[in-house]
This record gives sequence, C-alpha cells and structure tokens, in this order.
Amino acid sequence: MSTDPLRTAPAGSPATQTAPFGATAARWIGRRMHRREDIRLITGRGRYIDDLNRPGTVHAAFVRSTVARGAITAVDTTAAREAPGVVAVLTAAEVNSPSHQFWQTMTGPESVGTPGRVLADSDVRYVGEPIVLVVAESRYQAEDAAELVEVDIDAEDPVLGFAAALAEDAPRVHPELASNVAEEVPTPEIPGLDERFGSAPHVFTETFDQHRYLCVPMETRGIVSQWDPWTRQLELAISGQGVHEPRLFYSRMLGIPEDAIHVTMGDVGGSFGQKMFPMREEHAVVIASRLIGGRPLKWIEDRAENLIGGGHAREERIELRVATDERGVLLAAEADHLEDVGAYPVPGNGMTAGTGAVMFPGPYRWAGPGSVRYTGRAVYTNTCGHCAYRGPWMMETTGREQMMDVIARDLGIDPLEIRRRNVISRDELPFTTPSTLVYETVSPAETLEQAAELIGYERFRREQEEARGQGRLLGIGLSLYVEPQFGFGHLGTEAATIRIEPSGKVNVYMGTGSHGQSVETTMAQIVADELGVPIDDVRVVQGDSAATPYGPGTGGSRTGAIAGGAAHAAAAAMRERVLGIAAHLLEASPDDVEMVDAVARVRGVPGGPAVTLAEIAAVAYIDSDALPSGGEPGLEVSKRYKSPAFMFSNACHAVTVEIDRETGTVEILRYVVSEDCGNMINPMVVEGQIAGGVVQGIGGVFYEHMIYDAEGNPTTTTFMDYLLPTAAEVPDLEYGHVVTPSGTPGGYKGLGEGGAIASPAALVNAVRDALAPLGVKVNRQALSPDRILDLIDGAGRPAGTA
Repeated sequence: MSTDPLRTAPAGSPATQTAPFGATAARWIGRRMHRREDIRLITGRGRYIDDLNRPGTVHAAFVRSTVARGAITAVDTTAAREAPGVVAVLTAAEVNSPSHQFWQTMTGPESVGTPGRVLADSDVRYVGEPIVLVVAESRYQAEDAAELVEVDIDAEDPVLGFAAALAEDAPRVHPELASNVAEEVPTPEIPGLDERFGSAPHVFTETFDQHRYLCVPMETRGIVSQWDPWTRQLELAISGQGVHEPRLFYSRMLGIPEDAIHVTMGDVGGSFGQKMFPMREEHAVVIASRLIGGRPLKWIEDRAENLIGGGHAREERIELRVATDERGVLLAAEADHLEDVGAYPVPGNGMTAGTGAVMFPGPYRWAGPGSVRYTGRAVYTNTCGHCAYRGPWMMETTGREQMMDVIARDLGIDPLEIRRRNVISRDELPFTTPSTLVYETVSPAETLEQAAELIGYERFRREQEEARGQGRLLGIGLSLYVEPQFGFGHLGTEAATIRIEPSGKVNVYMGTGSHGQSVETTMAQIVADELGVPIDDVRVVQGDSAATPYGPGTGGSRTGAIAGGAAHAAAAAMRERVLGIAAHLLEASPDDVEMVDAVARVRGVPGGPAVTLAEIAAVAYIDSDALPSGGEPGLEVSKRYKSPAFMFSNACHAVTVEIDRETGTVEILRYVVSEDCGNMINPMVVEGQIAGGVVQGIGGVFYEHMIYDAEGNPTTTTFMDYLLPTAAEVPDLEYGHVVTPSGTPGGYKGLGEGGAIASPAALVNAVRDALAPLGVKVNRQALSPDRILDLIDGAGRPAGTA
C-alpha cells in the first residue's frame, strides 16, 4: 500500500503552499509512468555484458590468494601453460608496470592511494587478491588451468580490525607506506567548544559500530577488452556506471591517447557504487588483451569472486559526545569516525569521513557556528578493500540518529519530541549549518511531521503500551536526514546533445550510464515535455564514449538535477530553433507558435494552419533554402549544464517492528518514508529509488554480514551464509511527498542514496525501542536473530556475569 503519490505536508505547513509542478500540470513531467526499460528487462531481453560474444573471444580466470597476509616464495605456472586451450598465463612480471597510473578523475593525480599494482608480486595482502591471470579458449579451460598454478606463500599474522591496525607495533598492510592510517580528518580547532561542553546541563557519550556488508548487485562485474594491434585501438565493453571515466582512466594507465579507446556499455544489472570505478581485475584483463593482441578477452566475475573480492563497505565506528540543555536542545557535538577500508580501497584511499564531517549536523540547528567538531581516520587492514556504496557517508546519519534516541531515552523525552525541538523548518531558510553548508530548499520539519502522521505515531504509542502489558516487544524508530548532491569539480557538469532526425524523431545523447535509475524514462520525459512531442518519439542514447558527450557517469544522486538540467537546457534551445522555423513556415511570430504532439500551430487558432515536426525537420535538412534568413541548417543542439556546488534533498523514515522473544526474529510491521526531492519527474521512479535503498538497509541491519575469521579468511562467501532479504522479509512501503522545488532547472533534486542512508538508523532505533523495557543496550550491528536473543538473554544480568 502507498499513499497518494503527491501527498504533501499537513495542511497549513509551508510545503502545501507550493504546487508540485506549477499552476498547469505538465504532460510528461510529474506523470507516474512505467519505465520504458522494463519492456526488455523483465521479459529477459536485456543486453548485458555476458551476452556479448564476439568472434574469437577468449576467456579469463584468476588465481587468487588464499592467505590474508604473507610472502610469495614461488609461483609455478608450467602445468597451466601446457593445459588444453590455454592462450596465456600472466603474472605480475608481465602485467605490472611502474608507469601505470591508478588515480581516478574524481580524486585527482595528487590523491593519496594504495601502492599501485595490478597482480600481487612479492606478497599478498588479503584473501582473494589476484596473483595470476589465465587466458584460455573457454572459461572452463581457464578455470581448469588456474587450478594447476602452484603458489607458495609463507603466511604471516594478518592485520584485522581497528585496534590491530592502529597498534603502535602493528605490521604494515602496505610495507611501502609509513603506517596503516590511510587518511585522516585532523582535529580542528574550534574556539569555545570545550566551554560549551563544560557548561552544558547534560553531556552524553556513546559509540556505535557498523558492520561490513556489500553492494551485491544482481549482475557481477564484467568486461570484454580487445586491442587491435594494426589500428592501435582499444575496444572496451563494460558493466559500469558510465563510459567516459573508464576511457580517461585507461588512457592514463596505459599511456595511450583517449581517442584510441572506445568504451561501450549495455544494460547493467545494478551496481550501487561497486562499478563506478575500474578495479584491479579489470585492469589485468585490459592489459592482458594488449599482450595477446587482436582477440577479444572476456572476464565475468562469478558470485564467489564478487563476495570475496568485488569490493566491501560499511565497516565503521563512530564515537559521539553530545551536549544538550535540560529540554534536550542540542548545544554541541564531537564525533570521532573510524573506517576500516581494507587493503585496496577504491576510489583513492576509500575514506568517507570527510563527507561525513560536512553532513553530520544534518537537519538540526545545534547551537550555531563552532558547535560541532568532527574527526576521522581510515585504516588499512588485510581484508578486501572498500568500494563506493550507495550513500558512502551514511555513518554520519547512522550515528547521529541513533544518538538522538539514546539522548531522548536518558532524558525521558519521546524520540519524536526531541527531534521536534531541534529540527530545522522551512521558515528558517536559508539556514547555515555548523559545517557552513547553506540549506535553501529543504523541509526537515515538514517531512518529520508527515512521517509521524502517516505512521500513526501517537496511536502506535498507545498500542505499544497495551502490547507491553502483554509481554510483547513492539518498537518504533525514526531517522531524519539531509542528502547532498555534489556539484563541484568534474561532478558538477553534464551535457546533452539532441538531434531531431529528418523523420521528426528525437534522439537524446547523454554521458549518463544507467544501471537501474530509469534514465531512459526520466530524461525522455523531460525532453518530450520541453519540446512538446510524444514521449514515444524520444529515444535516449547513452553508454557509448564515441557517440555521447562527456559525463562522469551516473552516481552520487546527481542525475535528476544535473543531467536533468542538461536535458532541459538542450531541449529548450532545440524548441527555440524548431519554433523559429515553424513560425517562418506559418508566417507568424515565434512567440505566437506552440507545439503539441509534434505539431506546431499558431496559439489560439484551433483548426488553423499547422506544420508537423517531420515537415520542419525536412526543411532543416533537405530543403534548407526554405529556412528563414540566416537560419542554420539541420536540427542538432548541444548544451552543458553546470550545477551549484551543493544541492540538498531530505526525508524522514519511520518504522514499526515486533520482536519475537523466543526466536529473536524481527517483523517489520510498517515502513513509511516522507521524501522531499523537489519536483518529481516520475513519482513511480522516485518511489522505486526509495524502496531500493530501504531494502538494502533492511538487508544490512538484519541479514547481510561479511565476516572474517581470526586468520583473515572471509567466512560468508556464498548466499547460503551471506544472507539477503527477499520479498517475504520486506513490507509494503508507504510514501508521502513534501515538495520544495530546488533552484535547478525543473526544480528537481537527487534522492538515489537517501533510502540506504536513513534506513539503518530507523531500523536500529525501532529495535532499541522494542527492547527498551528490558534495559537492553543496542549500539552495534548486525542484528541477526541470534544476536537479538543474546541481548534478550543478557537483559537484567549483572555486569560481568556470563
């Protein structure tokens, strides 16, 4: 069940005074439309990387380390080289080069990162690290040959966990580096902060642990690489989040011109950040394809490889100290953020605390400038490296929103009430946070109230009290947040090229790389609406570096606002050109001409002269002498949009749960989201994006957990052990929308990561609330049934007893 798709905040609030899409409803923008992509995707007609079978394709398999840390003493590839079908067996000696550059465009050439190597050479640094690449006529032959490779490793004690990495005498994960600290946010000097804590009526300290879990896309990583030694051209087909960043990366890495590299991508079965940046396995395949010369080389990651070495996320800890007055009004905060980024994080050093520091104040006032201090450190360990994951800075919300509930309970204030006393409302905008961000188009108070209304907060509290009298464990959790969309550097621009063909059909070329965001649908809605043409006449082309304008790819919740801005700008410029030609043909002023359903006519003259878009296009291309004086032949327009440095959406999540005392299982009774992402291009897509993030939060809190043993071996390496939520574990989500248009074209904001950012804290807070009568302390995840049973069994037990 879901609420009305355009439901706004309660009557009388500022949000209800703004119409969602202006006085006149748009024809395509704002319409709840089925995704155009689904016609092929849900019927099994999608075109994924493994569907690409070029003539002469050979296949790759990796020999990986079975040891977390140790010295390689011997690698014997003799038997593998003689195995049937083997084309090449490559080690670090053939693949690694000191000239290779490994930096990503987003981080820049001066960014701090791990020592650059493609295959392990003298030592190994995590279980799953690639050591040898085998190329054979089939994947079966490659895997069979890989099993013949003998690798001798003298195992050493691995560095596992924060304490081991930071120990004074700790061995270094990377001997080339000075320490295991990958990066840090230094302690800033904030005059007066200590005095704020010293004079505060209440000071609370708590530490929250976030366990390691993974992106787990439906489709694993994959690449097909072909080097043509005669034309010296590299052809790459990828499963990724965009084509232009891999093109730039491999140009730098291989030292060949960008125009010698052509990158394409088809359908992508999810990524969630994992495929944003090429990783070591892709590097090895690209280099190997140059070494074998001429034949396409394919590598498709299997699920075990994906779980063990495809990139991990979320293993973090945050220690918070918060000062309040007697009423729970926030006065000051200190946060210390620790991140375990594994051995080879991507991108850069994998640290997210910098973004966490900026976003930590969230939707609350605090006490103005100088009231919040945030420090952070990222450490290397002998585990799989972290990769980007939906909402990588989510620890600031996970910690802050749990802390709000801890403070509320200690002060005897309801968690909803304490948020009401501190939340920013729209009548306070523009609002400058303690981290100097300026909020201009957010509505935290309004989404808080709408979520409370939708979940029936007061009614639930009454039901909860009655249930507790019966011994039942019911709880409710809230999580309020502000989600950023970053628009600085190369992330701040996107371009669109629109070409109307002589037939009158519209092609839109964009540098986006959709992997589940419905870009083909939403960008077509924008262009069709702006041009005044049927949406079926608009085709969105992406995923081809030779055909589309440069863009950093789809990620970071940027597409709606930034790519949408480019689509708006290009379509508006094209409309002006088209209407100029139409006005000339109709002998009217361009200001008097409108286009509806690809037919231009003089406004206010029904049944009068008209000209179709196909007729206009024919003049532009074929009968250019009929163009107005000085008119440019053809119908092709390119525009690039530059966004503000920061844009913000916001939302509130509310969830109710019941815990079974006997089994420790958690049943989610209801899950409500009140979202403000500005004007919605497609409410169905908005709600789909929210749902996807929420499901990942449910999986992370209750099911998913990547566990390493004391020797650094990953133990949850199949879906028998690494659990994912299914439809049976996910409730029907309910949605409300507060609409605060942004200042970007169309008034859109990003929201792709918010569901994954807010859901963990809301779910943990609900469990904390359910277990409150037992006096249970909940400050770490994962909350699996056995863990919850341990908490219940330990309730009331004296400290220090078993």
